[in-house]
Amino acid sequence: MRRPIVLVPACTRQIGHFPNHAAQNKYVNAVVLGAQCMPLILPSLAELTDMEAVLAVADGVMLTGSASNVHSDLYGQPIRNPALPLDAARDATTLPLIRAAVKHGIPLLGICRGFQEINVALGGTLHQAVQELPGMMDHRDREDDSLDVQYGPAHPIRLTPGGKFAQMLGNPEEIMVNSLHGQGVDVLAPGLTVEAVAHDGLVEAYTVGAAQGFTLAVQWHPEWRITENPDSMKMFQAFGNACREYQARRG
Repeated sequence: MRRPIVLVPACTRQIGHFPNHAAQNKYVNAVVLGAQCMPLILPSLAELTDMEAVLAVADGVMLTGSASNVHSDLYGQPIRNPALPLDAARDATTLPLIRAAVKHGIPLLGICRGFQEINVALGGTLHQAVQELPGMMDHRDREDDSLDVQYGPAHPIRLTPGGKFAQMLGNPEEIMVNSLHGQGVDVLAPGLTVEAVAHDGLVEAYTVGAAQGFTLAVQWHPEWRITENPDSMKMFQAFGNACREYQARRG
């Protein structure tokens, strides 16, 4: 049996003189090494995306993190900080793809920006600057730190007892995660189930309760050095197994 195909929607980035569709190696490698699937980078073509063609080949969808933020217009807020990067083409590609994946039961995994995209796509809202909220931690990394420090363990999260995510990891009460985000969930979309929270109460993981297939969204970066992190490997292995099951069902 061929490896399941996991769509990895690209970011749009200016590299040199030309605009590009790009996905970082760490996400691609996590699909290969963790999920044992075949990643296929999907260009962010917005309204030019042939969604039927996309769904015909997808055994799974993984939404990556990014330097860009989901446009606040999509959840009814003005842009708070115009200096922060946006990616309208990615928004216009991923949000319809998310809704289609949930509708068709295609396994769906969201990471960082992907976590925020799923919430917005299904009707939720975001805090645009978590660090400015009373009682909340600063969840951002420091750009002058090395990558090992930026992606190193930053704080614990509490897993929902008996939740799908807790069961996936063998039912620990807490795990340590990295933290590289300024935005976070404000209002959770209808139908989402909280699977983990930070000690300040910020949602760190959720599943889509009404989805027929596997869904998981996490605010941190499990793809970083995935083979060195047993929790990340369990997460991606569960995603990969779901992709194989979906592939087998559709023949």
